[in-house]
Amino acid sequence: MITLILATATAFLASIFAIPSIITVAKLKNLYDKPEERKIHTLKIPRLGGMAIFISFTFAILLFGDFTNIPGAKYIGAALIMLLVSGLKDDIIILSPMKKLYTQLLAAGLVTSLTEIRITDFHGVFGIHEIPYLASIALSMFMIIVITNSINLIDGVDGLAGSLTCIMSLTFSFLFYKQGEMEWTLITLALAGSIMGFLFFNFSPAKIFMGDAGSLTIGFLLSLFAIHYIEANSPNNYLNNHTQSAPGIALAVLIVPLYDTLRVFVLRAINKTSPFKADKNHLHHWLLKNGQSHNQVTFVLSVVNIVFILIAWALQDNAASIVMIVIGSLALIVGQLPIYFYRHKISDIEADMDVQEQIDQSLLSDFKSSKKA
Repeated sequence: MITLILATATAFLASIFAIPSIITVAKLKNLYDKPEERKIHTLKIPRLGGMAIFISFTFAILLFGDFTNIPGAKYIGAALIMLLVSGLKDDIIILSPMKKLYTQLLAAGLVTSLTEIRITDFHGVFGIHEIPYLASIALSMFMIIVITNSINLIDGVDGLAGSLTCIMSLTFSFLFYKQGEMEWTLITLALAGSIMGFLFFNFSPAKIFMGDAGSLTIGFLLSLFAIHYIEANSPNNYLNNHTQSAPGIALAVLIVPLYDTLRVFVLRAINKTSPFKADKNHLHHWLLKNGQSHNQVTFVLSVVNIVFILIAWALQDNAASIVMIVIGSLALIVGQLPIYFYRHKISDIEADMDVQEQIDQSLLSDFKSSKKA
């Protein structure tokens, strides 16, 4: 327990101390995220926070971690470095979406083929249990890429991505601790600690963004946490008291960015636009349109994510498919609320304008009649 606390505190303090220096360097070298039409912020803000998160996280786990029970840990480290370099390049000089995707495919392939982190059992979802090796690799790579990019896409409001990923990391740390997996618990807590340090500088008004270097590496780690948790709870795996609803719980932990990404990609497909073309159709954009501030948007979506986690945890004794259906159905309903409230607000404004126009016309008519009289 002492080691877990020390790792978390070390990551937190290292992040706190590293970020001011990174902000200073970014200002001296003019390394800013410049305002654009598709972006919300109007000021030039450094977007190298991911470097501080990665450095503080790595420092803590190297200092306190023991990876003897995580076969292939070195390949996870190599994959993270690949994503960090790719993200930093995009943060500084811009990298095309396809080049970032190629790096993600390489990193995902490296981990799924050379470590034991991959999905081998469907837990009875769709009536499927064990799956073949190649299908396991393909499915796991797909999950890694989807989760990684969902974290990257949700990073659009001050404090949002940091708050959500911190909640997710802490949740996985609880799940791993409950299973007695101290190595994974330490890794998740170190990540949470480094993100917490970053959040001191990222809440509105943000002094720094995590950038792609942060969102890609954090998203990648969260995808590994989810896959390992699901696989560790497989009926054929090593846990004596496995949680049969592990896929549903993992889905609930990641539900906000996953639902938002799915929704946006479906809309882009319907509108026949590129899935990589940025727009302002994310959930946080709709909440902003409803008049919420950055901090309010972050608070609302964080609470929503926590509620979904609690619902999944309450349903943990049910089959994975049932939990996934409940979580997915609720996400479809809750995800439409910001759009509904915005359209209702617009309808009210238009109705008020119509009423005002009728009043003006009536007053004008009365004025003309009195003038003729």
